[in-house]
Amino acid sequence: MTGPTSAYQPTSISARLSAAPRYSYRDDAAVPRFDDAHALIVYDGVCVFCSHAMTAIARGDPRRHFQFASAQSPLGHALFRHYGLDPETFETVLLLADGRAFGKLEAVREIARVVGGAWRLTKLMRLLPRWAQDRAYDLVAHNRYRIFGRTTSCQQPGATWRARVIDYPAE
Repeated sequence: MTGPTSAYQPTSISARLSAAPRYSYRDDAAVPRFDDAHALIVYDGVCVFCSHAMTAIARGDPRRHFQFASAQSPLGHALFRHYGLDPETFETVLLLADGRAFGKLEAVREIARVVGGAWRLTKLMRLLPRWAQDRAYDLVAHNRYRIFGRTTSCQQPGATWRARVIDYPAE
């Protein structure tokens, strides 16, 4: 299976992910098995901004609700392919929570709901239509390397969240 099975394939990433059947990755032989009892955030491991955001999320999540996998890891790559996302450009953060897939600002809002604090300000984006939310997310995503930088390989996770990284790419 290379993507979620559905008669209707919405065009926006957020809509496509929300239309995917819950826990569909469990039936995909190409997706390595992982413990999905905790939400999983798949992030761009070479993006400086993304890696710092994951550190901040780990610090703001003392109950360890989230676990992490870089998009460059075998698990991250397989999940991106499963959901029909480009495993080379990493156009969105991917959140799997209770078997549901979230992307772009919907993922960020779900993460913010758990972490709280200043992250909750992302709720204000709901006032915009989905296409405008996606455009705002894309503006940052498409310029993240230029603005924040990138590394040549996935950054080593800090002590705060190293034990919660469930799939780290081999180098």
